[in-house]
Amino acid sequence: MTVQWMAVAFFLYAEVAIILILCIPFISAQRWCLIFSWRVWSWLSSYWNKFFFAMVMALIVLFIDAFREVQKYSNLEPMLDTKANPNLYDHVHMKLFRAQRNFYICGFSLFLWLIMRRVVTLLNQVAATLEDTTGLQAQADKALETAKKQQGENQELKKALLEGEKSTSSAKQQLRLEIEKMESQLRVAEEAVRKSQAEVKAMTSQFKGLAQEYDRLLREHNQLENLYRSEDKKDQ
Repeated sequence: MTVQWMAVAFFLYAEVAIILILCIPFISAQRWCLIFSWRVWSWLSSYWNKFFFAMVMALIVLFIDAFREVQKYSNLEPMLDTKANPNLYDHVHMKLFRAQRNFYICGFSLFLWLIMRRVVTLLNQVAATLEDTTGLQAQADKALETAKKQQGENQELKKALLEGEKSTSSAKQQLRLEIEKMESQLRVAEEAVRKSQAEVKAMTSQFKGLAQEYDRLLREHNQLENLYRSEDKKDQ
């Protein structure tokens, strides 16, 4: 195996190991997101896209070269003359095997390279989604707590309004009783005033009668006195 294909093979083994590590179930996506947010990754992020596309281009070139080698040695097999050179058949098959091996190694390396990038992207998206879900859950819990608090305050306000209505109705009833009591007292006072006015009228009429009787008696007294004086003068 030449150096380039040995490097591709080691690159394939590294990709398999990294993907297996990324798929470990007890390491959550949020923890991977924390690992990816380290300062060293932020420093390498500016070179990451360039390195990714450079590796893609290199693997595509090697993949095309391996495919060309496979086609080359596959087309040579029908033209082999095993009688003229018996070792040539084994040599061509060995070359074809190596070309197919390199073809598969390069193809799987390119495939796993794209898969690894997608897995990292999905882990970041899952971590962001979980973080957003946690924030939304916290907001929902806070909104639910606020709604329960407002519901309790509404119940207390309803109770206060009912108690206020009860106290208002009792106060109205008490005020109504006071008004009825005052009205009855007013009727009694009016009756007493009417009686007093009737008594005053009776006393006034009686006083007028007494005054008239007094005037009549006074006139009779004056007449008798005048009569007595006239008779007394006659006797003298």
